[in-house]
Order: sequence, then C-alpha cells, then structure tokens
Amino acid sequence: MTKYEPTIGLEIHAELKTRTKMFCGCLNNPDEKIPNVNVCPICLAHPGSLPTINKEAVRAMAKIGYALGGKILNHSKFDRKSYFYPDLPKGYQISQYDLPLVKGGQLADVAVERIHLEEDTARSIHSGDGSLVDFNRSGLPLMELVTKPVIKSAEEALKFAKELQLTLRYLGISDADMEKGQMRVEANVSISPKKLFGNKRLGTKVELKNINSFKAVKDAIEHETERQQKLIKSGEQVRQETRGWNENKKESFSQRFKEQTEEYRYMPEPDLPPIDFDREGAINLKEIEESLPELPHQKRVRFAKEYGLESGSDELERLVDDRGEAEFFEEFVSELKAAGGGRETIKLGINYLDSDLVGIMKEEKTAWDNLKITPENFAELIIMVGGDKLSSRSAKDVLREMFATGDDPSNIVERMDLTQITNEATITGIIKETIEENVTAVADFHKGKETALRFLIGQSMAKLRGRGNPVLVEQLLREHLSK
Repeated sequence: MTKYEPTIGLEIHAELKTRTKMFCGCLNNPDEKIPNVNVCPICLAHPGSLPTINKEAVRAMAKIGYALGGKILNHSKFDRKSYFYPDLPKGYQISQYDLPLVKGGQLADVAVERIHLEEDTARSIHSGDGSLVDFNRSGLPLMELVTKPVIKSAEEALKFAKELQLTLRYLGISDADMEKGQMRVEANVSISPKKLFGNKRLGTKVELKNINSFKAVKDAIEHETERQQKLIKSGEQVRQETRGWNENKKESFSQRFKEQTEEYRYMPEPDLPPIDFDREGAINLKEIEESLPELPHQKRVRFAKEYGLESGSDELERLVDDRGEAEFFEEFVSELKAAGGGRETIKLGINYLDSDLVGIMKEEKTAWDNLKITPENFAELIIMVGGDKLSSRSAKDVLREMFATGDDPSNIVERMDLTQITNEATITGIIKETIEENVTAVADFHKGKETALRFLIGQSMAKLRGRGNPVLVEQLLREHLSK
C-alpha cells in the first residue's frame, strides 16, 4: 500500500501594533467598536489621495527579521497587488512582491522564505440578505510571513505558529491575538508518495483559509491531508484551490480555484518611494538589531541552566510563554536568593506563582502591569511558607489579601492572626480532643485504614484554623494513636 506524506507551507499575517495605519495618519485601533470612524480619504481610496510610509511599521519588520535571523534588504519597494473584492476599495492592495523587506530566516526549525509588509483590508460583516463593510481595519499595517514548504506534520505547523506568536509578543510589535483576527494562519497543503530516499516532486497544493485558532490549525491540516489521500486512493485528482475551514463542522469547503501569481498583475507602487536603508537619515538598522530583547528560545536555555528547570518541561514552557510572568518570576527569585533561598524554595515559589497567583489573576482578569503584589512581597510570602511560619492553607488566604490590597504578607498574617502554630503542647491538646471526638475513625486507623488518619489530620487542622504545622500535626497524631 502506498504511503503518503504531507508537505506544508504556512502564510501567516499579523497586524502590527503601531499608533497609526500603514499609509495614513488614522488611528490603528483594532478594538474600535463603532464602524467607520478611523477612516480618511487615503484608507477609503478616494481619487487623488496619496499614501505615505509608516516608519514605525518598517522598524517592526526589521525587528522580526533580525529576531528570525533573516536578511534585511537594504533596497526594498512596495507593489500593487490587483484583485477585486468589496473590502478592498482601491481594487488593489499595497503589498510587496519581488523585493520584500526580509528574506530568509528560521524559527522552531522551520525555514522562512520571506517576510513582507502590506496593508490590511476592510472587514466585511454579513447580515441577513446583505453585507456591510467596516473600513476601520482598512490600511492597518500587516506583516505577512511565508515559510518554505518544509513542514511535514500538523503538529510541526502548530508549533511554528505558536512560537511566532510568542516571538511577536516578546518583540512588542503585535499582540497577535487570533481570536481578534490580529494573527491569521493560512496553510498550503499537498501530499505525495513517501519514498525511502526522499521525494522531490510535490503534489497539488491546496490553500486553507479561515483558520482562526491554534486548535483549528492542527485540525484543518490533518483534515486536508486525509481528504487528499482519500481522493487519490479513489482515483480522483486533487485540484489546486482555496478552501475555507468550518470550525463547527470540522471540515473544509471549496471557496474558489486558486489564482496564479501572474493573475494578481503585480506592478511597482508609483505613489511610494523605494525603501533605501543606505540613504542618509534612513532608519538605523544597527540600533534596531542591538535593541532586541531576549527571545523565547534564548530564555528557555537560560532559565533551564540558571534555575535548574527541566528543558522542555511544562513548568518551563508556562514561564516562557508569558513574558510578564517570566519577568515577575526572575524578580522574586532574585529576592529569594538574596534571602538565602535555594532550589527547593525556588520550586515552591514556582508552584505558588504558576497555580495560585496566576489562577487568581485569570479569575480576576488582571494583567501583570496592574498587579498590586510586588515581587519582593511575593518572595517574602514564599520564605514564610518554606520556613514553616505560615501553613500552605493560610498562605492561600494571605495571597488573596495581598492581591486585593497590595499589603505586605507579614502585616496581613499579623492582622488576620495566621501565624503557623508549632507549639507541641498546643497541638497535642487539640489532637487529644480530636481522638476523643472521633472514636470510629480511630478504630478504622487501628484496622489499617490510612484514610482514617487523613480524616483525623483534617479534623485537627480545622480546630487549629489551618494554622497548625501539618508535619508536626501528623507526627504527634501518629504518636498518640500508637499509644
């Protein structure tokens, strides 16, 4: 039986986070709810209106180019890409063709063909029997990245898309929120017989659109691979076309037969000058390259080495995936180390950060920039827990109070009377009460039922209002039950 393997290339668009649109002074506000307010004669394509290049968007392109190890072309230009659709008022899109800003590069072991800059289209809103067009999005600066057709699985494509989103966010040039349409993935999928020593001849390419989530990236590519295999096995041909993805039905549908490049009738944009980085007074590329932040793949390596985190672990990935969390983590770990905390204390801190604090922030929909808890105070809380001055149960209550007020944990502990009880006489008195009040559980423990012990510990801790040292409570309870 012939086995087939997919060949996948991705085309990913991301809206750049600039103050104004690509070729005019209208606000770049993707969250604007009122239609057609951020518009002008340029982005509405009125006759005689002339575009100008947004330098901030060009700088952003240089950042992503350097981050991916691509070549920034010293001489670049814009082109007109002609096609007719209601959301494109000019009848053409200002894009780049033969001289993109960035050529080559690599990310997540996937080779990049090119990265170019263009303008976004308007947004079509289909309602009832008709359609409406909102031009607020028309003209927003849009990055398009095209990979080489070297991806061999849906999982590999998904990994690349996620890593690109993370990189864009680290660079601060795009929020790349797929739910808001700020990042859009299109996949070119073909299959060909799998050969032992490689297969240079690719199958017929099908382009998948309408992919608006990471889950859909994987689902759509897997579905298309299976669809093409079924066609070939039944003796039919795969046709070159564009297909949309229906997330609800988990299937693709034909939209149109694919245009060839020559059908777009590319021509140099006559209203915009070529981009020349060698010109005096042009954007300083060296400054941009030197200003790049630590990128996700670099942070993974450093965190694993510096903090003893396992490479590839979920723990490490969660930290790196959120730049705000990673920065908070480093700051509070610095405080822990200054107080003499070792790797066990750091691990304890990660647990409270990754589960408790992040959980509260998600629940309250709070961003790191708005967090009242300082890294110093968070480190103090972890030291109190690690030093048996505060029980884990009480620590959760203190953390919530810190989140609400921003207060120092020691003040909260004193105010709420939550200091951990380590006095043996006090704990022993409570244990005796628990044993006297729970005769059945005591009998079950003597029959070998370990769950009975856990029940008795819980009852004792409840009497101590969660403040008892759990290790000491268990130790003394076992001693008294053995008498």
